[in-house]
Amino acid sequence: MLAAAAAELLDQGGQSAVTIRAVAERCNVSHNAPYKHFTGRSDLLAAVAERDFGELRRLFEQESLGEAVNARAALSSALHQLAEYARAHEARYRLLFSDPDLSPNETLVAAAFGSFQAFRLLVSRYQLRLVQPAIDELQLAGLIYATTHGAIDLELSSRASDAKGLSRVETTITLLLDILEGLG
Repeated sequence: MLAAAAAELLDQGGQSAVTIRAVAERCNVSHNAPYKHFTGRSDLLAAVAERDFGELRRLFEQESLGEAVNARAALSSALHQLAEYARAHEARYRLLFSDPDLSPNETLVAAAFGSFQAFRLLVSRYQLRLVQPAIDELQLAGLIYATTHGAIDLELSSRASDAKGLSRVETTITLLLDILEGLG
C-alpha cells in the first residue's frame, strides 16, 4: 500500500513529490506509520523500484510463454511494452534505470537481476531463431537492452528526432532487430 502510494506520487509529481509525509497522507495513516516499514524515503523508493522490476519481469515472462510464440514478435512486443511503461511512468522508469541516489539493497538487486534474466530468456529464444551462435548471448541481451534504454532516454528527454534517425523507440527497435537478422 505504501509503495503503491509512492508510485502514484512519482507518476503525478516526480521524485520531489515523494515524501514520507505525503505517502502517509495518501494512505490515511499517521506521518510516522511508514517508518514502521521503511527506514526513510530512500528505502521507500527502493521498494517502489523493486515492485516495478517485478512487474517488468512478469511482462517479459509473459511474452516468452508458449513454445509456438514467434521469437521476434515476443521480443519486439516486450521492448515496445517497456517503451510504453517508460512513457506512462517516466519518473518510475528513471528511478529504475538512471537514479544514482537509489540505494540498492539485496532484494532490489535481486529484483533488477530477475527482470534482466527474464529479458535475457527472450533474447536467447530470439537468438536461436536467428542462428547467431558467434554472438555471446549475454552480450547480445546487453546490446539490445542498452540500445532500447538509450532510445527511450532520448525520447523521454525530447532529444530524439527524425533528423537524427531516432524518431521513435519502436522504429529503433525494429531497425536493430532487422540489422541483427541481416547478420545471420
